[in-house]
Parts: sequence; structure tokens; C-alpha cells
Amino acid sequence: MLIVWVKAFHLIAVICWFAALFYLPRLFVYHAMAEDEVSKERFKLMERKLYRGIMTPAMIVTIVLGAWLLGGNWDYYKTQGWMHAKLTLVFLLVGYHHICLSYMKKFAADVNTKSHAYYRWFNEVPVVLLIAIVILVVVKPF
Repeated sequence: MLIVWVKAFHLIAVICWFAALFYLPRLFVYHAMAEDEVSKERFKLMERKLYRGIMTPAMIVTIVLGAWLLGGNWDYYKTQGWMHAKLTLVFLLVGYHHICLSYMKKFAADVNTKSHAYYRWFNEVPVVLLIAIVILVVVKPF
């Protein structure tokens, strides 16, 4: 019975993490377009609160509960190609998360060099990763 609770909270954490991964780069788009200091300071505050208050805790809970689920049936998962691919994509997602931190720090220091158009494309990366991860987990193509 405990495992279904772990799965439920893992999915909740994944949803929260992805919501933040979709929203933070969107804030970067608007921040890159902002011209007045009041707006820039507001975006800095919003970005920091989102990253520290939602995005990072959701990532940590996702990883901890995902590891718990893996450990509960490791003999099965270690032989599944789809799981290896999924874990690779999750690793890339963690890297994306940290790239967001780097961009956030650049905005905070007022040294951003990227355009709003760049961040619009950057914002699509987690969408592609989400699609691939869900297909791997549901379809288990290999």
C-alpha cells in the first residue's frame, strides 16, 4: 500500500517540477523584454522565489521518490532499455534545471546577454523532454 502513495507523491512532484520548468523560462522571456527597473526587479524576485521555493524542492522530491521506486524493483528496472533512456532524459532535465539557475543569476546581476527570442526557444526544451519521458514510461518501446 505504501508504494502507491510513493507513486502518487512522485507524480505530484513531477507535475510541480515541470510547471516550474515551463514557467521560469517564460519569466526569462518577459524579463529579457523588460525595459524599466521596476519590472526588472519584480522579475528577479519572481524568478528567485519560483526557483528556490517550488522548482528545486519539487526536483529533489521527484528524484528522491523516483529513486525509492527504482530501488523497490531494481532487478526489473536495471534490465529495461526504456528505463535507461528515461533516466538519461531525467539527467538532462536536471542539467536544464541548473542552466536555468545560471540564467537566473545572470538576470540577477543584470548581465543577461540573451534575447527574448532565445528564451522562447529555450522554453521548449522541457516540453520535448516531457513528451519523450511520458512515452517511454507509458509505451515502454524497448
